[in-house]
This record gives sequence, structure tokens and C-alpha cells, in this order.
Amino acid sequence: MKAWVSIVLALALPTAVMANEAAKEGENAAPKVAYIGMTPPFVGNYALDGGPKLHVYKADIALKVTGAEAEAAVKRQDPLLRNQLVALFAQQTSDSMSNVEGKEKLRQEALKQLQQVMNDEEGKPIVEDLLFNNLIVQ
Repeated sequence: MKAWVSIVLALALPTAVMANEAAKEGENAAPKVAYIGMTPPFVGNYALDGGPKLHVYKADIALKVTGAEAEAAVKRQDPLLRNQLVALFAQQTSDSMSNVEGKEKLRQEALKQLQQVMNDEEGKPIVEDLLFNNLIVQ
């Protein structure tokens, strides 16, 4: 009978040690990256040059942040961030929205402006990247 107890203890001990190590790793793990989708998508007009042609965009945007605290801060500032993006899109021209280079410059400028807003409101940039999941212009 003592042999069985010894075998059971010998088998259970490594499992307990592994569970303890996993718990320590969970405590020391780096904060997780999150992608926050800004919903609903942005839809509006741009390049209002007074001409007969109406220019319309639809942008589906996600923001990359790290950690639950950063995610909460972005959600808290969502209305201000959306306002900044709407104003930026409205300033665009037909040329800046019609090619890949222009869209990349727009993405970088949007990221820069959102980081500035977050820095002003939360004390640090928080938003690590801005992704266009979908950007349609007409």
C-alpha cells in the first residue's frame, strides 16, 4: 500500500509544480495586444470643392493598444478620437484618397493625431498603430 502512495505522490508532485510555474508565468506575462474596432465605420464626404461630383468615403478602422488599461482609455476617449478622424477625413482631396501612397500618408497622419489626442487627454500616446480594415472611396 505504501508503494502506491509513493507512486501517486511522485506523479502528483510534478503536476503541482508545473501548475505553480504556470501561475507565476501568468502573473509575469506581458500585457496583451488588443485591436479595438471603431464602430460604427466612418462614412462621410471629402474634397468638398464645390464641383458637381460628390466624393464619399467609408472607413473601417481598428486601433492597436497593449494592455487592459490602454484599451479602457481608448474606449473612454472614443468620441474625441472619432471627432478627430472625421475632421481629418473631411480635409482630404481627391488626389490624397485615390492612390496607395496617399492612403498610407492618411493612415500615418491619423495615427499621429490620435496619439496627440491621447497624450493630451491621458498623459501618454497609448495608440500604437492605426489600421484600415477597409477604406472605400468614391
